[in-house]
Amino acid sequence: MGSHTQLRRLSVRLARDHGDLVAVQKLRWQVFAAEMGANIPVSGESCIDSDPYDSLCDHLLVVDEDGCAEDGGRGPLVVGTYRLLRESVARKASGFYSEGEFDLSRLAGARSGGGELLELGRSCVLPAYRTSATISLLWRGIADYLALHDIGLMFGCASFPGIDPDAHAAALSYLHHVCLAPDYQRPAVLPGKGIALERLPRGSYDERRALVQLPPLIKGYLRAGARFGDGAFVDREFNTIDVCVVMPVELISERYAARFSVAA
Repeated sequence: MGSHTQLRRLSVRLARDHGDLVAVQKLRWQVFAAEMGANIPVSGESCIDSDPYDSLCDHLLVVDEDGCAEDGGRGPLVVGTYRLLRESVARKASGFYSEGEFDLSRLAGARSGGGELLELGRSCVLPAYRTSATISLLWRGIADYLALHDIGLMFGCASFPGIDPDAHAAALSYLHHVCLAPDYQRPAVLPGKGIALERLPRGSYDERRALVQLPPLIKGYLRAGARFGDGAFVDREFNTIDVCVVMPVELISERYAARFSVAA
């Protein structure tokens, strides 16, 4: 993970210092609060998205090495990020972020080859950089991280915009009818905190159209072999409806490692 992987002035690496972390937190605020309407309090004069998990996590960055900063200057600009939390780190602290929304108990015994769990979260990319090149770099960084830390299974929350389930009734129902994780590795939204994925009976909506209506990140997860937990969490603070994604590493490896991994 130490060397840059270059593509059209873009590179991928892990955050190295406090400056990198602040750049990530500013990026997240720009996407989640300014663009998507999350209710994130402004800390002093700083528009940042931060929480106690940031200090526990590794942060994957996509950097435009010749970007244009807010002040008009040119230089490295963080344009995309993922937050990565390993099980061995989470268990020594306050657990996983997703445990505030979903019961993850079934994941503990669902790892392949004894590797540890990895939580993916806080994924965001600046609008101008939402391209296949940026997504490919993020996945390449994740693939290298999986190999480095012997990860057996990945999971995390992915979001639909807004908090009205009816606006996503067909897409949420499609996940329930077609894309649920197998029972033995299926997280469930915490009792009293969520809604059912099944909003419409199967056969009452166009499944092909519902697939098209899924948010791009969720469609990307599906293409990579992901499956989903039972129920969804309405996150009023972040103005989203969250679903729990489950990605066994062997599926990711089969479909993506040869394409994205530096080692391959």
